[in-house]
Amino acid sequence: MNHHVTPQPEYTCPMHPQVRQPGPGRCPECEMFLVPADGPGSADHHEHSHCAEPAHAGHESADASGNREQAREAAAAGEAVDYTCPMHPEIRQDHPGSCPLCGMALEPVRITKDSGPNPELADMTRRTWISAALALPVLLLSMVVPLVPALERAIPMGLSQWVQFLLATPIVWWAAKPFFERGWASLRRRSLNMFTLVSMGVGAAYLYSLVALFAPRLFPASMRVDGRVEVYFEAAAVIVALVALGQVLELRARENTSGAIRALMDLAPATARRIETNGSESEVPVAQLQAGDLVRVRPGDKMPVDGQIVEGRSAVDESMVTGESMPVTKEAGDRAVGGTVNQSGSLVVRADKLGSDSVLARIVELVTNAQRSRAPIQSLVDKVSGIFVPVVIGIALVAFVLWMLLGPAPRLPHALVVLVSVLIIACPCALGLATPMSIMVGVGRGANAGVLVKDAEALEQMEKVDTIVVDKTGTLTEGQPSLARVITIGQLDEQEVVRLAAGVERNSEHPLGQAVVTAAQSRGLDIPASKDFTSEAGGGVRAVVEGRDVRIGNAGHVLHSQRKDLQEQADALRADGATVVFLAVDDSPSAILAIEDSIKQTTPQALAELRQMGIDVVMLTGDTHATAQAVAHHLGIEQVRADVQPEDKAAVVEELARQGHVVAMAGDGVNDAPALAAAAVGIAMGTGTDVAMESAGITLLGGDLTGIARARRLSRATMSNIRQNLLFAFLYNAIGIPIAAGLLYPVWGVLLSPMLAALAMALSSVSVITNASRLRLATV
Repeated sequence: MNHHVTPQPEYTCPMHPQVRQPGPGRCPECEMFLVPADGPGSADHHEHSHCAEPAHAGHESADASGNREQAREAAAAGEAVDYTCPMHPEIRQDHPGSCPLCGMALEPVRITKDSGPNPELADMTRRTWISAALALPVLLLSMVVPLVPALERAIPMGLSQWVQFLLATPIVWWAAKPFFERGWASLRRRSLNMFTLVSMGVGAAYLYSLVALFAPRLFPASMRVDGRVEVYFEAAAVIVALVALGQVLELRARENTSGAIRALMDLAPATARRIETNGSESEVPVAQLQAGDLVRVRPGDKMPVDGQIVEGRSAVDESMVTGESMPVTKEAGDRAVGGTVNQSGSLVVRADKLGSDSVLARIVELVTNAQRSRAPIQSLVDKVSGIFVPVVIGIALVAFVLWMLLGPAPRLPHALVVLVSVLIIACPCALGLATPMSIMVGVGRGANAGVLVKDAEALEQMEKVDTIVVDKTGTLTEGQPSLARVITIGQLDEQEVVRLAAGVERNSEHPLGQAVVTAAQSRGLDIPASKDFTSEAGGGVRAVVEGRDVRIGNAGHVLHSQRKDLQEQADALRADGATVVFLAVDDSPSAILAIEDSIKQTTPQALAELRQMGIDVVMLTGDTHATAQAVAHHLGIEQVRADVQPEDKAAVVEELARQGHVVAMAGDGVNDAPALAAAAVGIAMGTGTDVAMESAGITLLGGDLTGIARARRLSRATMSNIRQNLLFAFLYNAIGIPIAAGLLYPVWGVLLSPMLAALAMALSSVSVITNASRLRLATV
């Protein structure tokens, strides 16, 4: 008997990919949970990676613990709740907490309409108010009382220091507890971050003050006044209050960046008017609807479901899907999209896509995933951030030593102020947030304009695109070809030609074939059955209809010999922009079919905008050169690649890339998928196939090329915003650190207060997020 042994999967650490073992466990380097090496969570930072903190990473706040219970309840109900870090989206865990890499508060991966208040925000707000209330009297005692002689006599130095100690201690031991926990965790994991600096700065000021208060004799006589040494409880207390305030402002700003997701969710109505089997109508929750149910949508109501309109005619506002403000006329047979607004008439819609299958749900999913993706520029930022904190600590220590050796008396207090100020002001969060915040807001802004970004890399690359390859059918044209003309050859009349052709093409899904079937149906012809249907990619189709061998396709597929007269007639039709197919019955040429696909009304305007942006347009089509040239001439397109087989489209994209172009490919069909994947940026028409949309980095919900210009403007605005954020973060540290180290003291005698350093640090992150939020107002 043979025994099949299933090999145990190999596990690795997301932070230390060199760690490998044949089973789950914890990383010996950082103690994070290991994840499957070749599955979700591997070192490639896959979207669904889960990296949990060690169980002993620190205590949670009461709110966070309560939210953990909520997460467990949601999971028990079948609703997975994951949390991630905005700066490190590869970090995933099933409960709230802080990021093991940067210490930032984690946030839900999926935003829901029922999302309650952020527990981290509630907890940090409480700590801010209490620490501010306690820090204010400490600040007054240390900064104001010595300046007013009457107050100085009423409150002796000894009493003032003891009161400061009593008020500052709960701030440091309770309000600052999360900062110390995250700072200690960063040291254990050797992943230094903002909280490393904050905890070191606050700890240094508080411990120095404790020693000065309880053991003043340890200090030289020159530092004692009436036997007492100056303390810095106010620095520690106020720094904690300001850092907590900065966290509150940052968390609130981060919540606002989810506005696009919430706005999309708000588009879906909660209830629908279901038409019962007896004809009566009742209002029911949308969640209770099933596929096949009929719902009535009255004027002014939102479409509750995706489905097909079976009754009525109305103007529908689809701007949330297409980004276009003009309403679209809808009638029986047309598609309805949930969340769009019915403006005039009453409609009856048959539901077919509900819940996660709906267009709106897919948009929300795509936007959420894109907001969590990483732009290539973030890799550079990560490298800089990785060495930034150790360098800052080194600068702080060097400054401390220099002030101890060269500074004015009393040297130790001056050196301590410099040490704390440098540690506090050098916050790396502004640098780390510069890219993800802009990506998050930019992706949301694009969704509102009908431009769905699948990943941040596509958004970054779109700015660099200099060549766009566009498929003709369905991209430049409507994608709904119609039979325009039939030229008969031989004994068969036009009606018989169309009837036989439809009998073959009813087995085909090609748009040209469907145009023939539609023409037969519109003429009221009886479409015959066929058998032995075969299809030759790029050539045509063949079947046996009523005992006759019928071939439809290009000349090579249909004609067995060169017919100059037929080619001349075909060329004349192609010169007018028609696609020509030949039909032969029993190997005898019988007809030429001219099929036309009208150009989209928005195409000329879109091409003009792209040219103004300096982008070259290349038309790619499987049509003959003559037909392609006719369309290109009408649209002013100079570069045309015709007679391109489906499998060769990707090769054209790769050829242009080898020539040094940054290529975007726009298409809508299954045969465009390889080319979309090969391009630097794949752009799918939202009216096309799911395969095309899966292969593309950007999807245009409106299905026309004006969306490409929107995507380009969105990319430019987002990348410009990222560069502004990075410039601000670098300048902030380049200016702030030297000032904190005492650069201005020799000239003006100015030494930066640690409290001002804390305020500047808190505002730096908020400034970056505020700047990123401006993208919501960007013109796209």
